[in-house]
Amino acid sequence: MSIVTLNKATLIGLTADKASILDRLQALGLLHVIPLAQAQPELVAELPDGVHPEQLQQAIRYLLSCPRKRRQVVAERHFKLSRVVADVLDNRKRHLELSEQHDFLRKRIRDLEPWGSFELPGEHGLQGHRLWFYLVPNYRMAEVAKTDLPWAVVHRDNRYSYVAVIAEEEPRANQMPVPRTHTGSVPLSQLRRELEDLAIEIETLDAEREAHTRWLFLLQRSLAGSQDQAECETVSQQALDAGEVFALQGWFPESRREQLQQFAAAEGMVLVTETVADDERPPTLLDNPVQLAGGEEIVRFYQMPGYRAWDPSRVVFFSFAAFFALILSDAGYAFLLALVLLLYWRTMGRSETGRRLRILGSTLALFSAVWGVLVGSYFGASPPELLAPLKQFDMNDFDSMMQVSVIMGAGHLLLANLISAWRSRTRLQALVPVGWMLLVLAGVSAWLRQQMDVEWGVIGLGLALILLFSSTRPWHGGRNLLWRVVDGLLALTGVSKMFGDVLSYLRLFALGLASASLAITFNQLATDVAAAVPGMGLFLEVVILLLGHLLNFVLAVVSGVIHGLRLNLIEFYNWSLADEGYAFQPFTKREVNPWIT
Repeated sequence: MSIVTLNKATLIGLTADKASILDRLQALGLLHVIPLAQAQPELVAELPDGVHPEQLQQAIRYLLSCPRKRRQVVAERHFKLSRVVADVLDNRKRHLELSEQHDFLRKRIRDLEPWGSFELPGEHGLQGHRLWFYLVPNYRMAEVAKTDLPWAVVHRDNRYSYVAVIAEEEPRANQMPVPRTHTGSVPLSQLRRELEDLAIEIETLDAEREAHTRWLFLLQRSLAGSQDQAECETVSQQALDAGEVFALQGWFPESRREQLQQFAAAEGMVLVTETVADDERPPTLLDNPVQLAGGEEIVRFYQMPGYRAWDPSRVVFFSFAAFFALILSDAGYAFLLALVLLLYWRTMGRSETGRRLRILGSTLALFSAVWGVLVGSYFGASPPELLAPLKQFDMNDFDSMMQVSVIMGAGHLLLANLISAWRSRTRLQALVPVGWMLLVLAGVSAWLRQQMDVEWGVIGLGLALILLFSSTRPWHGGRNLLWRVVDGLLALTGVSKMFGDVLSYLRLFALGLASASLAITFNQLATDVAAAVPGMGLFLEVVILLLGHLLNFVLAVVSGVIHGLRLNLIEFYNWSLADEGYAFQPFTKREVNPWIT
């Protein structure tokens, strides 16, 4: 449907101009390079001033995680890579060290606060006696009362008693019910002063870190430049050198032939183009309109179709949205999804992938809102009087909702087999997906009508088509005919798989019902608590509603994504897309956005 037609290009140029040619070819960004020679594994990108790429990546990650960022500097007159990287990594090292000390002091203070603020008197402060501290569970205080040691409870909470004992030597293990607690010799007041000093130092480092974020664009550009250089060197090694000339080969979109010809003419290179041969396996380049390109992102994530296959992006786009809507099954949750999407709309618009996914997200919200209105669920509540006439389905009507799920699943698999039949329409094997379609239609019809009077003939025809035309062996010769029958019988074992795949779509109803039931349960729980607890009941009702619906919303969205993708990328792919390919990777320079978020 939208797999770009590729051609093979062979470029021949002078070895003396190789470096400059490759640099300009990389800027052009239209060739997927075919290696003609073996390149060195893992070429390390070179950076100026002896900066290691790992250090630069670590510095960039540290600055990107800064909550607030400064306006980006794009001029290099005040930028020195080695100094900036060293300063950022030093800031990171000190920040980690001080944060660890800060966390340790906070815990130490939290542990000491029940004992109160005190200074130990030392060895001679109590005439040779010392203070020994014990954290005793309340239920074991009876054992402390039996001891002959002088002790006192300085603090008590619902679990522990904080006991101080005065003795010259540490009490023996059998004198106290628990081991001694080590409080340290530093008083609580001093620990609090140290914690405050650490907080000031960390705040200063945070300010320095935020100031360093102004260099993020230049740091990323330096990293991208080094990576481009390493990739250019790899491609240079993959080219075929033959004395004074070199040859480079790759795939390019047929629609950009003129652009490549102009490049070759400008560089004084010989260009030879060829169409794809039958025994060649070129990469796959998908081309979808921006409105439907979100489906392409899903396809790329799971499995890239082969070059000679078809692009399922558009089918996946709409079927995923429909499945997600059936699992969410609530117009209120669709509104929440739209709010989340609106919150991140501008951020997602700063990248091509983000723009594609936000359109996909908008479609999910729209489909979910429409289905939520049709089932009459608004955060688990019944529709208001104005919207009540729009309710067409009842989630508690199990029979009707199961029929919707099965019909949708059968239609999805029918479409998969229809596409398979159309793609192999010039061969007899096209009759095999037709046979599967007949079986699905007959099975669903018999289930809906609860009888099999007219379906047996359709089922028999479908089985016959699968049995006779599943094999690719020749029709002549007794041995070939026997093996064709064997191949057909093996293909018929897929009947159980087809049956299971159709029933697999029942998860749409099951997950939608679970989401609706949880929403109703939280609503009822909140109402019961409000009625049972006077005064605080309203507050508790609001808390239960907020937390309960937030939890249910997250679960429903996760379920919608996981199972919506599963039905597309497993059940649907299994019957329509068998050829797996690899993505078209253009030899191009990396882009760095000066707008850092």
